[in-house]
Amino acid sequence: MEKHYKLFRVRELADGDSDFVAALAAAFLEEVPEDASRLKKAVADKDYYTAYQAAHKMKPTVDLFELGVLEDLIEVQDWGKFEKKDLDVSGKLKIVLAAIEKAVEEIKHDFNL
Repeated sequence: MEKHYKLFRVRELADGDSDFVAALAAAFLEEVPEDASRLKKAVADKDYYTAYQAAHKMKPTVDLFELGVLEDLIEVQDWGKFEKKDLDVSGKLKIVLAAIEKAVEEIKHDFNL
């Protein structure tokens, strides 16, 4: 449990309410993989605006669950926001997607979702 994500800040936010922690975990599973898929496609299509939107939307949750890739996600977000056509963010994207995938599998297992 909590190898690829951390619940410290989630528990702090939930103020000891384990049902709320479980609800946040379920929301993570509902939102983040979908946004990650959108981000992956946007980067591949060089759709800067959509990449920016998807990364920006994911930031608070990735930060809250402490996936350890916030800086990488911000670089991908800024690639989209500032249309950095001369920058290859595929490596950063790969790091972010791998972290999300590992966290998703672990959260599913840990919360029986």
